[in-house]
Amino acid sequence: MSMPPVIGTPGSLFGRISLGYVIIESQKRADWQRFAGDGLGLHVDADNGGDIALRIDEHTRRIVVCEGPAEDVVALGWQLHDEYALELLLERLRAEHIEVRQVRGPEATRHGVEHIWAFDGPKRMRFELFTKPLCDSAAMAMQASGFVTGSMGLGHIAMTTREPEAVLRFFKKIFDARLSDTIEDRLNGITLELSFLRMNERHHTVAIAATRGKRMDALRTSIHHLNLQAKSLDDVTQAYCRMRQMGYAISNGIGQHPNDRELSFYVASPSGFDIELGWNPILVTDEAGWNPAHYQGISLWGHFPESLTFGDKLNQMQRGLVSLTRNEYTVGVSA
Repeated sequence: MSMPPVIGTPGSLFGRISLGYVIIESQKRADWQRFAGDGLGLHVDADNGGDIALRIDEHTRRIVVCEGPAEDVVALGWQLHDEYALELLLERLRAEHIEVRQVRGPEATRHGVEHIWAFDGPKRMRFELFTKPLCDSAAMAMQASGFVTGSMGLGHIAMTTREPEAVLRFFKKIFDARLSDTIEDRLNGITLELSFLRMNERHHTVAIAATRGKRMDALRTSIHHLNLQAKSLDDVTQAYCRMRQMGYAISNGIGQHPNDRELSFYVASPSGFDIELGWNPILVTDEAGWNPAHYQGISLWGHFPESLTFGDKLNQMQRGLVSLTRNEYTVGVSA
């Protein structure tokens, strides 16, 4: 696999890191196969009674659904694009006294890589570092025409947090993430503040959302959504139609964001978090000329909720209030 060009300054991880894979724990194996293969249009490799491996490019395991009760994302795999970048990141973790565990053999293979360096990230999500993915050049059986990955990685994740300052500090100091822009929006009477962080040319690899004032977290799952970038608009519109016909809950219909200009829709996965399938977001190719902007509203148009009920709103409010009684795990990164 060819290495991406180095972007940024010596001693920086910017341009050398991307989201590599996502590990999901679920007891809804058959539903995930149907959702991912027949709905989203991904390539599905299903072991007999074992893991479900979802492919969108040459990586053998971009999304892995493992048997377990969490119904959630339990690990994020971060690809370092050269050995120097890996060592630099490990040095930073050691300097912050963050414990790292090495994983080889069947467990690493199960996640589609040769070797893993794992530690607890924000909200105690397991972060797994790797340099060498397992790849397969064989043709895939996908309904979609393809996905945009390469040096920019799998896509992006969005997460909610009660500790946005700590999460931002972690990604900026440890991963050299850069702020692309911010958005504020009002949802069910509560103001949300969102920050979008890039690690390469992709407009953002991580989006961080927090409530203004009292910090609440209304989500049961560790992330709000995982984004995949389709190669064509037809891939998005056809998947949207399939998902509706198959009876999956459309969290937000087709619309467009003001900051990255991506056209997308959101659908609830069998495990409860959303998958955003999008097309044609902008790339940040001029680092020197990029200035973070602030936007009002998460969408330019569309993205209207199609499946939100009063009961859903009530459950979100209850979870938000309960979250005030718990401390959120933060990674101890010095200022």
